[in-house]
Amino acid sequence: MTDPLLPVDAYLVESLPEIWFGAVLFALGMYVVLDGFDFGIGMLYATRTDERERETFLAAFGPVWDANEVWVVAFGTMLLAAFPRVYSRLLADNYLLALGFVVALVFRGLGPELREQRDDERWKRYTDYAFIGGSAFAPLLLGMLAGRWLFGGATLPVALTGVGLVAVSIVTGAAFLAAKTEPGLASELRAYGIGATLAYLGGVVVLLGTVVLTDAGGAADAVLSLPVAAVVALSVAVGLGGSVLARRGRYRAWLASALALPTLLTILVAILLYPTIYPPTGLLVREAVVSPLALNLVTVLGFPVLLLVLWYFKFLYGVFSGPIEGEGYGG
Repeated sequence: MTDPLLPVDAYLVESLPEIWFGAVLFALGMYVVLDGFDFGIGMLYATRTDERERETFLAAFGPVWDANEVWVVAFGTMLLAAFPRVYSRLLADNYLLALGFVVALVFRGLGPELREQRDDERWKRYTDYAFIGGSAFAPLLLGMLAGRWLFGGATLPVALTGVGLVAVSIVTGAAFLAAKTEPGLASELRAYGIGATLAYLGGVVVLLGTVVLTDAGGAADAVLSLPVAAVVALSVAVGLGGSVLARRGRYRAWLASALALPTLLTILVAILLYPTIYPPTGLLVREAVVSPLALNLVTVLGFPVLLLVLWYFKFLYGVFSGPIEGEGYGG
C-alpha cells in the first residue's frame, strides 16, 4: 500500500497550527495597515473645503483601496479554513458589528464612485458624506469587533479599541498623503497626523491600564507581561520619533514609522490572544484548529496563493510609489 501524499494524522510540521495562527493575524495586520491609510484619507477628506485638494485626496485613494480590501477577504478565508469554530463564534457573537463594518465599507467605496457620475454640488455633497462616514465608521466598528474578540463584553476596553483604530488610521492616512503631495498641503496634514499619534499612544496606555484595573476578558496578566511592555514601549518610541520626522519635513520616513504603528498593534493583539484564539470561551489554538489532513491540504493549496498576492501588492505599490498624478477618483 502506497503512502498518502499528505500526512493524515500528523501536521506537515509540528508547529503548523501556530503557523496558521500567525498567518491569520498577518492577514489582519496587512488589512489594518493598508486599508487603514485609506480610512485615514477618507476622514482627513472632511477637513478639506477646496475642491482641488479634495480631488487630490481622491486621486491618492483611487488606485489602491479596492486592492487593499483583498486582505480582509484573506483574513476571513484563512480564519474559516484553519479555525472554523472561531470564525463562526466571532461572527455569531458580533453579528451587528460585523454587519455594520460591511455596510460602512460599502458606503466608503460607493461615495467616490458615485461622486464622479454627476456634476452637481448637492449630489457631490451627499456622496462625500457617504465617503467620510464610511471611512470613519469602518475602522471604529472593526476596532470594536477586535476589542470584543480580545476582551469579551467589557464596554470601555471595546470602545477604546475602536477609537484607537480610528486614531491610528488618521496617522497613517496623514503620513501617506504628506509623502505624496506638495509641501504646502503636507505641512497642514502633519498637524492632524501628530495630533492623532499622541491621541493613539495615550489611548493605548489608557486601554491597557483599564484592562489591568478591571481584568477585562481575563487579560490583566497578559497586559503586565514583558512582551506587551516591549511592544508598547516600541510603539511610543516609533510614534514620537515619527512626529519628530514629520516636523522636520521628512515625510517618507514619517510614513514608514506611521505604518509601523498598526503593525505593532497587530503584534499586540497576537500576544494578548495566544495561546488562546477566542478568549471569551478560553478556546486554545490547538483546540480550534481543523484536523491535520485538512490543515495540511489548505497549507499546500493556500500558501502559494498568499505568496502570489504578496507579489502582486509589491508590484502594485511599485507602480504607484511616486507622487500623486492627476486629480479625482481614478486619476
